[in-house]
Amino acid sequence: MKLLYWQACIFIQRGQYEMRDELRKKFIAVCDQKIAKKGADVGLSFYAFFSNKNDNPELLMEAAEWWIREHKLDHFEKATKIKRMLQG
Repeated sequence: MKLLYWQACIFIQRGQYEMRDELRKKFIAVCDQKIAKKGADVGLSFYAFFSNKNDNPELLMEAAEWWIREHKLDHFEKATKIKRMLQG
């Protein structure tokens, strides 16, 4: 598998299955908000964790890497599943 430079840096710095704390906290907070608003069966894509502006492309790509490549998640997953995965 050919990795881009930034992808290789993420793997080297954090290990294949780790996520930076800033992103983990953001994911958990959004999961909590969505579950509180729409119930335990609410589904999310990784885009739910970002505004419609591409104001932090590195963080967005890290989320995509974690969601798609590392965990091979579907486009939509239950917020409860994502939260459980992040909390270990």
